[in-house]
Amino acid sequence: MQQLNKTSSRKKFLLWGSAILSSLTVLNLLGGQKKKKTEAITVKMLGQDGKLVEVDVEQLYCGKRKKISDEQLKNWVVKKKNNPTG
Repeated sequence: MQQLNKTSSRKKFLLWGSAILSSLTVLNLLGGQKKKKTEAITVKMLGQDGKLVEVDVEQLYCGKRKKISDEQLKNWVVKKKNNPTG
């Protein structure tokens, strides 16, 4: 009788433990996704004047893109001319 009672309590303990762990896991996954959606996702890009700027991902154009030539890439950054006399 006592042997049967021990196995029954062990089964109850394992079932309750697994139920609690699985419910905590589900709550953690559902709670973590809400926080990630509220944050704005930005990427760092090089501006035309050569400065590093942060751009919101939603503002980027995601349609067909045209590849630029090597010459356009070399002349893309606007260089400031240092005038030593002025």
